[in-house]
Amino acid sequence: MKRIILIILVGLFSQLATSQHTLSEKYNLMPWPQEVQENNSQFKINETLTITILGNDSKERVHKAATKFLRRLSGRTGVFIDTGFPVESNTASIKINFETVSDLTIHQDESYTLEVKSDAVLIQAKTDVGALRALETLLQLTTHNTSEYYFSGVQIQDAPRFVWRGLMIDVARHFQPVAVIKRNLDAMASVKLNVFHWHLTDDQGFRVESKVYPKLQQLASDGLYYTQAQIKDVVQYASNLGIRVIPEFDVPGHASAFLTAYPELGSKDGYKNSIERYAGVFDPTLNPTKEETYVFLKNLFTEIAPLFPDEYFHIGGDENEGKHWTENKEIQKFKKKHDLKTNHDLQTYFNIRLEKILKKLNKKLMGWDEIMTPTMPTTAVIHSWRGTNEGLESSTLIAAAKKGYNAVLSNGYYIDRMLSVKHHYTVDPIGDAVLTTEERKRILGAEATMWSELVTPLTIDSRIWPRTAAIAERYWSAKEVNDVDNMMKRMSTVSLQLEELGITHIRNRDVILRNMVKGEDINSLITLSNICEPLKIYTRNEGGTEYKSFSPFTLFADACTADAKDALIFNKNVSQLMNDKSEKSNQKINDYLNKWEANHDAFVKISKNPIVQPLESLSENLAAISKSLQVSLQTKKITSEEFNLCKNYIKQLREPFADTELVIVDSLEKLLLFCKSNYLTK
Repeated sequence: MKRIILIILVGLFSQLATSQHTLSEKYNLMPWPQEVQENNSQFKINETLTITILGNDSKERVHKAATKFLRRLSGRTGVFIDTGFPVESNTASIKINFETVSDLTIHQDESYTLEVKSDAVLIQAKTDVGALRALETLLQLTTHNTSEYYFSGVQIQDAPRFVWRGLMIDVARHFQPVAVIKRNLDAMASVKLNVFHWHLTDDQGFRVESKVYPKLQQLASDGLYYTQAQIKDVVQYASNLGIRVIPEFDVPGHASAFLTAYPELGSKDGYKNSIERYAGVFDPTLNPTKEETYVFLKNLFTEIAPLFPDEYFHIGGDENEGKHWTENKEIQKFKKKHDLKTNHDLQTYFNIRLEKILKKLNKKLMGWDEIMTPTMPTTAVIHSWRGTNEGLESSTLIAAAKKGYNAVLSNGYYIDRMLSVKHHYTVDPIGDAVLTTEERKRILGAEATMWSELVTPLTIDSRIWPRTAAIAERYWSAKEVNDVDNMMKRMSTVSLQLEELGITHIRNRDVILRNMVKGEDINSLITLSNICEPLKIYTRNEGGTEYKSFSPFTLFADACTADAKDALIFNKNVSQLMNDKSEKSNQKINDYLNKWEANHDAFVKISKNPIVQPLESLSENLAAISKSLQVSLQTKKITSEEFNLCKNYIKQLREPFADTELVIVDSLEKLLLFCKSNYLTK
């Protein structure tokens, strides 16, 4: 009997998964809800549309969200809404009902149900934050025919897979003004992310006003920091969106900015501390053997902690090599006295002291996975950034959960590395790890990390979005929602919708290109940017020494993004041609080759300058091989001489150009070998 029930359940789940996949081909929802069913109705969007909020008396979050919803809806549809909101009557067309106001903790309930019928839209949620998530889904259901806009008729039951779904933005390496933070918070809310991790200090700057230790912003920020009033404003703004804010003050390493202001806390006497202009890992480190260090941190955290209501406080703790500790005889004596055999043991001593300070401030310590040591209390949260993410024992995330720690994953989600969205999307926070129920509960979720060595307010959005929308789906949706092609289809729609929130990931490419050519025609550069991507995994800034704080970030590499759109299409068509030799693929390939051949004629008309000049050989060699391959594919002939010439073009095109790589080179080589195999003549 049990076997029969199991077979039936497996069949039902399989049927549900199949139906959800079919619907995801139709609807561009992201993240994909847990369950969607169609009801063959349409709710027409016209001037009579109204919203009412029922249930709990405290409606501030939902009230603000409903107002924003109407503004975005009218902007998206062009409909002149009459009254809209607020409507007290129960006869409103969109009814929002929730039970309690969320206190924004890891225990908050974000579940909701959404029903779109022909005459009403019904939203039901346990909390106001759940209602906010439902409104975002409803907005994504907006569609149209030739005469009108409408919400597609569906019934949705939805809840997140993980309670911690975050985005970290580093504002220390390159400062990001409040406006940048707020527009990214809006974008986060639109894809149901709920944790903003604010990396506020590092070697390159201390970014928070301290009234207790004012030299921190006076000497260690270049005048670029947030006032306490601005911090409160951002935290409240995030709260209205159902987003928690976790501050990070990175200690004891990454401390150059701290020690520029207060050198007496350093581990090397007489060391000339200054704000770092390069990227990388540096030697200046807080001295964990001085009581003054703990007095300083206690006073600072006592001042700063109330600005951030969340119970978690991130102390960094990463990449401390302890060179200055090793060189300091007094620190070595301290280690001996306290039976601390390694610098890692000394850092654990430091972390435990901090944990006690934060505990008295009603905060739970969170840190990068270096803090996980045998004596670290399990009240700490481990932020995993190293090791595998396939659920193996070597994963610091899985190891932390098994040892009794709550844990959050970022390994696999370092979006500053400029890897493809496919790479990030295929990383699952748990993988195939075998966990007990309690161990699974300890894996709170994951965060995408935007380190800012190579970004400014002009470019940061293009490094975060739209890839983070797909990553958000990995955190919210069922593990089985993992079809890359389907995700790419839906993400392309969401990418355009992000613009209505002020995200600049699309428009600022042209701003950069216009700056490069000083107002001349940018079309030839657009064509190149659609097949080039920035160098990956920090090879653009090898060793952290090519770019500094005030280096230009208005170069061709800054206009390019991961997942260059024409490259994705071209590479797919070449693979298709290799598989079935279809004439349709051949024609699409020929169209691109023709485009790239002609593009060089437009490129040479640009007045050359030092920024544009490095691209000339790229444009020229691309045009040459495009012409040769076109001829070979059309005539079905290629000579040995032409083959060798094209091999040379490919060799040159494999070299980086202006800190970018041409990401169609492998496909060009496949085409060349295809021509050699099928069309070579003597």
